Amino acid sequence: MVQSGTMSPANVFVATYPPRRCGIATFTRDLADATGSHEIAALHPFDGPAIYPAEVQYRIRRDVRADYLEVAQSINQSGVGVVSIQHEYGIWGGSDGGYVLDFVAALAKPIVTTLHTVPFSPSEGQRRVLLGLINASAASVVMSRSAADLLCRLYDVEPEKLSIVPHGVPDLQLTDPATVKPRIRMEPGPMILSFGLLGPGKGYESVIEAMPVVIEADPTAYYVILGATHPELLRRDGESYRERLKGLAEDLGVADRVVFIDRFVTRAELATWLTAADIFVTPYPNKDQIVSGTLAYAMSAGRACVSTRYAYAVEMLEAGRGRLVGTNSPAALSDSLTELIQDPALRRQLGRRAYEYSRTMIWSEVGARYREIFDRVVLAGRGAFVGSGVGLAVGAAQAEAVRA
Repeated sequence: MVQSGTMSPANVFVATYPPRRCGIATFTRDLADATGSHEIAALHPFDGPAIYPAEVQYRIRRDVRADYLEVAQSINQSGVGVVSIQHEYGIWGGSDGGYVLDFVAALAKPIVTTLHTVPFSPSEGQRRVLLGLINASAASVVMSRSAADLLCRLYDVEPEKLSIVPHGVPDLQLTDPATVKPRIRMEPGPMILSFGLLGPGKGYESVIEAMPVVIEADPTAYYVILGATHPELLRRDGESYRERLKGLAEDLGVADRVVFIDRFVTRAELATWLTAADIFVTPYPNKDQIVSGTLAYAMSAGRACVSTRYAYAVEMLEAGRGRLVGTNSPAALSDSLTELIQDPALRRQLGRRAYEYSRTMIWSEVGARYREIFDRVVLAGRGAFVGSGVGLAVGAAQAEAVRA
């Protein structure tokens, strides 16, 4: 479904998009804003928003295969330079999100794909879709060394086809949490925070199970779970998962120290919550997770971070930028959380290291990196069509980094 625009943008971004409530939608908006002139082709789920902002010039109904061809043809006839695709299997239609291959096959524009998911144990369909998309792209962007290494090692992708650009983060000020808590009506005690769309697989149960020991060490400590229930889960199961978490807190006698904030927060609200937190925790049980926007955001706020040892967290928090603990281990979580609660100086030290590391991840820096990639792709395309699998050389130094 095409909505015609009056001006041709530099690039078109294809993904879910606000007001759709999902992490990819938020990422796409922030990335597009950071790269300059743009339009959006919104992947529109059946329960998606009725009204989009003006920059959404194309709408692809996720499960309507014909829409992919129609929008691709319209983009071909436009003056855009690059098509930037955000890939995560669930946001595209077809088996394993396979309609994305129909879309890229119909494009006559150079493609740059950002890979938000790289399975460690892909199904045959997942592998086919991922490799098909990479081969159709002039460049593929990943957000961590571990993701690049996995693609080279398990998927036999040539390093020259990959660019490593970190997950973008807001440019926040390093702030004392005590000065921010009153703005959101939170207690002055140590605040532990997790945020993101609520759903199974986040490991929040482990933190709740750790809270009795944490509260014994400091009765003023509390745990905030910030975020609305994932829309797909809400449609299918309602709030049953949130109620299970509340029930667990009640059974453990910590219901008054576990706070649920059930809403999807704006960028400004999220910044306030992050700067109000003393400790941020990602207790994810999936050791193969290659990116976490929530962890990246917490680092940009200079929070002391505690995380399970999934791939992205290990890469981000190594070298003393945070604390790493075993998966599904409330005891390990309680040990690290208690240590940080009882040692404000250590919290500040870890937070500052995380903050300083995150300066290369702010959106202005990330946008500049993407613009460089887009410019290279367009320049290469003047000599030959690059949307048919011709790799973008990212430089000998970066290629060597990917191989390492």
